[in-house]
Amino acid sequence: MRAAVVTEFGGPEVLRIVEVPTPAPGPGEVLVEVAGASVNFADVMVRAGLNVQYGATAARGQFGLGTDVAGTVAALGEGVAKFAVGDAVVGTQERLDRPLGTQAEYVVLEDWELASAPAGTDLVQLATVGLNATTADQALDALALEPGQWLLVSGAAGGVGFFAVELARLRGLRVVAQAGSTDEKLVLEAGAELFVSRDEDLVPTVRRLVPGGVDGAIDAANMAAGTADAVRHGGAFVSLLNSAPPARRQVRTTNLAWHTDGERLTKLAAYAGAGLISLRVAKTFPLEQIADAHQALAAGGLRGRIVLVP
Repeated sequence: MRAAVVTEFGGPEVLRIVEVPTPAPGPGEVLVEVAGASVNFADVMVRAGLNVQYGATAARGQFGLGTDVAGTVAALGEGVAKFAVGDAVVGTQERLDRPLGTQAEYVVLEDWELASAPAGTDLVQLATVGLNATTADQALDALALEPGQWLLVSGAAGGVGFFAVELARLRGLRVVAQAGSTDEKLVLEAGAELFVSRDEDLVPTVRRLVPGGVDGAIDAANMAAGTADAVRHGGAFVSLLNSAPPARRQVRTTNLAWHTDGERLTKLAAYAGAGLISLRVAKTFPLEQIADAHQALAAGGLRGRIVLVP
């Protein structure tokens, strides 16, 4: 089978497609025939060697690429009872040390890393839901806001931020969304009640719209104190990029490290199947064009995810 790997660190030019034997699932594992695997910043970390530089993994001779996947069960390892061959599934995996990842023709994952895909859902589109929606939902859990409270989402048109807006709406939260001026209609339709343009001074604008400040904030744009200062005394703040400022004004701050959660992913996939959250594919690339996919990701400006299709 073909798989995307890196054996040296650098720019998109170091990405390689190699021929390797199709792996066999061991006990508790599932072999998935990949329909689509989205491209995320985690892949850039691996490609650039940041996973080793910052101690996330030890050095290896080869690293696989890909965190998200959607596809079809091709084989089952011993002891797997929750899936059958032919089942459509969606999954995420957070290990950055694996020699083969989800960006391949087949991938082996543990059964708890997978969830059933809703009937009739486009698997290429479903490949966009895993990491980003899981992160957004875990961030909302960390905030622990009550229905009717105000939430600020910076970077609300991005991959995690957009899911945060949609999932907050489902929780009954009132959302102030910050994004580029051209994204106002997009995020308001997603469920935001108020909009702040990226060109405006965020904190005074939010505090004018919500006197006293919002009850919680998800910083998906890495603005740190530039987002946290909009939170009221005693509120809550979640950073997605480990940039939470020191706690002040009794604001509870969290640097969120997302984690694989098959049960949560089952819920999120069901939301996607019911049209409650959006599956946004900006571009698809064949696996062989993975370098082009990384260049497109670096160029930015996309509204939706890039998906590699074997």
